[in-house]
Amino acid sequence: MSNLIEVQNLKKHFRVRGMLGGTRVVHSVDGVSFAIARGETFGLVGESGCGKTTLGRTITRLYEPTSGSILFEGTDIAPLSGRALSPYKRRMQIIFQDPYSSLNPYMNVEEIVGESLDLKEKLPSGERRARIEEMLLRVGLDVDTMEKYPHEFSGGQRQRIGIARALVTHPDFVLCDEPISALDVSIQAQVVNLLEDLQADMGLTYLFVAHDLSMVRHISHRIAVMYAGHIVEISPARELYRHPAHPYTGALLSAIPIPNPKRARSVTRIRLEGDPPDPVAEIRGCPFASRCPKRFARCTEERPELLPVSEDHLCACFAQ
Repeated sequence: MSNLIEVQNLKKHFRVRGMLGGTRVVHSVDGVSFAIARGETFGLVGESGCGKTTLGRTITRLYEPTSGSILFEGTDIAPLSGRALSPYKRRMQIIFQDPYSSLNPYMNVEEIVGESLDLKEKLPSGERRARIEEMLLRVGLDVDTMEKYPHEFSGGQRQRIGIARALVTHPDFVLCDEPISALDVSIQAQVVNLLEDLQADMGLTYLFVAHDLSMVRHISHRIAVMYAGHIVEISPARELYRHPAHPYTGALLSAIPIPNPKRARSVTRIRLEGDPPDPVAEIRGCPFASRCPKRFARCTEERPELLPVSEDHLCACFAQ
């Protein structure tokens, strides 16, 4: 299977003003490399502030990369801009996290879904309306909702509108930026199942950013674990949950809630001490060293590389 997206040593740094003057650099994404195969769902997990969303928005070129490469079907789109970048941006779309703030309250459903279609191609009004109606039906909404406004829908229905807006242009690559975290638990599974069905029907490739590890396991083919702007582990979904190789991955999996109270009391949780490193500070060694129970002297001096621990399973840890 060929790769649709290849990221090579990608960095995204932000300059921020210090409280006492001057500027400081926030290392949001700091040297990330991985590939996403065509038709694959690549999960990206990690705690809040680790750089997941920044990475996704840099890949889709909402953010200008600081350095590194973003290969789209073998073409590096990182240095492109303007007209040279437009053909690639049309083939990438985003499903945003919050279905309340991501929809314009002054536009009806036809205008919201049709706006992204208008930016890609100019269609006759009849054909345009037919495309919008078809997409609404595919995401489980009635055609008569086209004249309604976002405030007339539930959260799950709003997210379906957001999905229709992203997919009406028939993109190749879709960034799903925590698309279920703002929804009721009862609705989350419906949206995930919808995304899987649409992927099968339309041949989509997903980067699925989330912090709900149970749901990521369900939808993803492979999963990358991100910590403090770095990828520390990449593995097939089943392998990651059965045999986590990185201490941070083990801690994340340990935090998954267990619905059975008796079983939950019998499980020993991994509790990490300390806080994540300051994103402004340069990290010399392993970014997880300050909190790792397995650390030794080398961890604070050298940065481990992503190396194989088994077939298709990579881990950046000297303890392996």
